[in-house]
Amino acid sequence: MKKLIIPLFSMAVAVSCGTAKVSDRNVASQSASASDKAFMASYKTIKAEELKKNLYVIASDEMEGRDTGSPGQKKAGIYMVDYYKNLGISYPKPLGSYYQKVPADFMKERGASGLPDSENILAFIEGTEKPDEIVVVSAHYDHVGTKNGVVYNGADDDGSGTVAVMQIAKAFQAAKKAGHGPKRSILFLHVTGEEHGLFGSEYYSSHPVFPLANTVVDLNIDMIGRDDPENRGKQYVYVIGSEMLSSELKVINEAANKRTHNLELNYKYDDPNDPQRLYYRSDHYNFAKNNVPVAFFFDGIHEDYHKPTDDPEKIDYPLLQKRAQLVFTTAWDIANRTERIKVDKK
Repeated sequence: MKKLIIPLFSMAVAVSCGTAKVSDRNVASQSASASDKAFMASYKTIKAEELKKNLYVIASDEMEGRDTGSPGQKKAGIYMVDYYKNLGISYPKPLGSYYQKVPADFMKERGASGLPDSENILAFIEGTEKPDEIVVVSAHYDHVGTKNGVVYNGADDDGSGTVAVMQIAKAFQAAKKAGHGPKRSILFLHVTGEEHGLFGSEYYSSHPVFPLANTVVDLNIDMIGRDDPENRGKQYVYVIGSEMLSSELKVINEAANKRTHNLELNYKYDDPNDPQRLYYRSDHYNFAKNNVPVAFFFDGIHEDYHKPTDDPEKIDYPLLQKRAQLVFTTAWDIANRTERIKVDKK
């Protein structure tokens, strides 16, 4: 009898274990399916017509070119803060406000005399599982103001990045309301003073609301609404710096791209000999120099760059939507993956 009991018991265990494994797989599959559905529903909230609606406000003559600390920039800031309030997206609790003051003295010390106090604008969605780990999605909302009575609207630079961040925030908030908030926290960071010297992002990096050691990545968006002469008519985006500090970030972004619109990802500006040195010229750099992995999304230098003709009617809104959806998908993956991305390069 003993000889029979042992195999029968073993069979019972095997059947029981097998059933448990199938059940676990089913639960995991159902969970993955629910997450995929939540992702897709959120992804679809990023719409060309909403990007256009917001950009026609942000880049209107009423905002007077959004020069750093100007009344026009403050009007744009109020519009953005009201947008976040209406979505139910709050500010970081440690900050106590949507506004982080960037003092005139801070900018003056860096060579920009005559600028008034200005503000970074921060909105925040707390993570459900790893709230102390922060994914930053950034863009600067300042431009160059008014010159000789002519308004420089800065629709692409960087109105396009500004409205993309706003729509990405809306997408994450939609997921949260559906019960699928990001596992890591997301900071939507609109910085000031970029055009005068990356002042807003430098101020944030030297006075971070959350420790930079806890900051997982900065996905920075600066000009994603147009094309440049080299890529006229193409479905593309320049991605800068994605493999400078982490071997994983570029891989994650490329996987996100294949999952979405499969844009042509152009790495031209990663060349250390590139004369434009764009890796050092936008707000991500103030994170990178503090050892935070970065990816900078950019459409290139076109004929209306820093001219009064950078207007909202010239934006390619379907392409702006696709690029914003790529950044959202990359942020979604980084925010929800099990392990924090590695910093394994110098």
